[in-house]
Amino acid sequence: MAENKQASPSAAATNGQHTTSDEESATLPSQELKRKKRIKLAIYISAFVVVQIIVITTFALTVMRVTSPKLRLGAISVQTLNASSSTPSFDMTFTTQLRIKNTNFGRFKFDATNARFMYEDRAVGQVRIPKSKAGMRSTKKIDVTVSLNSKELPSRSMYNLGNELKTGVLSLRSEALLAGKVELMFVMKKKKSAKMGCTLEFNLSTKKIQYLHCYY
Repeated sequence: MAENKQASPSAAATNGQHTTSDEESATLPSQELKRKKRIKLAIYISAFVVVQIIVITTFALTVMRVTSPKLRLGAISVQTLNASSSTPSFDMTFTTQLRIKNTNFGRFKFDATNARFMYEDRAVGQVRIPKSKAGMRSTKKIDVTVSLNSKELPSRSMYNLGNELKTGVLSLRSEALLAGKVELMFVMKKKKSAKMGCTLEFNLSTKKIQYLHCYY
């Protein structure tokens, strides 16, 4: 008669412990893998957020930053220049360029205005600046011919003019204010103006410009 073999309780318990241990061993690597994936995901998200912050900050500080355009006189070529210290008086004609430099990432549209030329605090002539626009990060150049004379100067200025003409140099100033708007992305518009102030000195002997300095 065959004998039925039955596993002892201690053997069954041992087998059960091995099974549980194997399951735990299989579970631990799986949990560790998931933890590492979560860490990597968090790092990727953090890096993405940092990059976006940098991009937005750079965009705000460069593209969206609006500065005032600059208005300057270009090279001056004297056509005629007549002056007398005994009278005293002068009249002259010259050609030059009005340059509107726009450094913004959007075009600058400006209204028409006048550029005035002054002796002391009195106007001796002016030139019209037409309504126009300067493109994004570009310089608008407007060729003009300027005619000036001393006919409207008061007697006090005439006395000073006579003394100055005796030195062989005629000093003038120019000024203008160009009002307009800078358009960003065809949506945002910001009011800006270009202000010009220039000092000019003409040599009466050579009948040429000898000094030109613009500021603002």
